[in-house]
Amino acid sequence: MEKIVAALWAPLDENCCAYADRLLAGLPAALQAAGACRVRLNLRDAAVSPADQMVQRWQAPQQDAIVQCWMESANGRFRTAVDAVLANYSGRFAAYLVCESTIIANDAHPPRPDTRTWGWSQSTFLTFRRDMSRDAALAHWLGEHTRVAIETQSNFEYVQNIVVRPLTYDAPAYDAFVEECFPAEAMSAPEVFFDAAGDPAKFEANARIMMDSCMRFIDFSRIDVIPTSQFQFAD
Repeated sequence: MEKIVAALWAPLDENCCAYADRLLAGLPAALQAAGACRVRLNLRDAAVSPADQMVQRWQAPQQDAIVQCWMESANGRFRTAVDAVLANYSGRFAAYLVCESTIIANDAHPPRPDTRTWGWSQSTFLTFRRDMSRDAALAHWLGEHTRVAIETQSNFEYVQNIVVRPLTYDAPAYDAFVEECFPAEAMSAPEVFFDAAGDPAKFEANARIMMDSCMRFIDFSRIDVIPTSQFQFAD
């Protein structure tokens, strides 16, 4: 099995909330009919509007939704039907083959099929710093930074996806896609996001440690951080 992550842009005449509703209504079933399984949607809808101040943007316009799914093979000749579905449900899409690593499984608030997952999901497409090798960036991210992300945040799900290769010719040059789930309060309360509610000293320390670690491997001029609602669909 191979995992695909696809970024979707809404048609220019459709706002993100209407687009999210349209994707929910038809995209999962269409993808499953085309051969995909374990479909997950990350949608920019009204439920995550309190987190608008947390958006970081490289792409303009920025992505409106993310699809995560699995196929027996992501080889182009076997992906034709899935690509056609994604094209039909977007103004534009960019797809990637990724290698998934579940750092924190969502055992606290497990997704229920066809239902919005509790809290919210920070969906991040990131690029490594251009002044360091890919191996060095991966070594820091998968080593030191993974520990930092666990210890300094209130994330109850944390999944790292290393980009193996782009699957569409015009896909932005990202190195990874990260999904982290947080309590709803973390959308508007930074101290909750950094697992330090009621503790200003811990909040300051956790925020500083996290940012210092991110700066050591992420190119912040080429990153898209997108608050989303997560939906998991039964096969």
